[in-house]
Amino acid sequence: MTAMDPDVRVAGPADLERLPAIEAAADALFASVGIAGLPPPQTPQERAAAWRVLVVGEPAVGFAVLERVDGDVHLEQLSVHPSAGRRGLGTALLDAAVRTAREAGAARVTLTTYADVPWNAPWYAARGFTEVADPGPELAALVAHEAAAGLAVPGRRVVMGRAV
Repeated sequence: MTAMDPDVRVAGPADLERLPAIEAAADALFASVGIAGLPPPQTPQERAAAWRVLVVGEPAVGFAVLERVDGDVHLEQLSVHPSAGRRGLGTALLDAAVRTAREAGAARVTLTTYADVPWNAPWYAARGFTEVADPGPELAALVAHEAAAGLAVPGRRVVMGRAV
């Protein structure tokens, strides 16, 4: 990273405590596009069980949760507190997720997101992600789990991926 890049790092215990508030604040933005009823933020203990959690800011104002799915790295969640939005922190987290995937030997980063929310699929597409037509079995199961949890009710969801 250059001196101008935000400091993205692996989350520590104090960072994990901040994540539910960041997620709740970021999720509140979905109301502006008619999406309500998102699942509650995960607890710090649930987040600690992830394969990797990256954070940005001191104290943390944004985070990316990474899991291993079908041998790839899956971006399970990326959230930036709205008060720190539009400063490139989401892009810095996404770039760090791609670097982490490359360092772990994964071929790509995958994610699921809302197709028609401007800061979801279009934002990822502008950063090199494309829709995945044939997700692997673990990713397909994850998509089915999200649908069962009601995530598809408020809007069309897509699976996206990007080679690392």
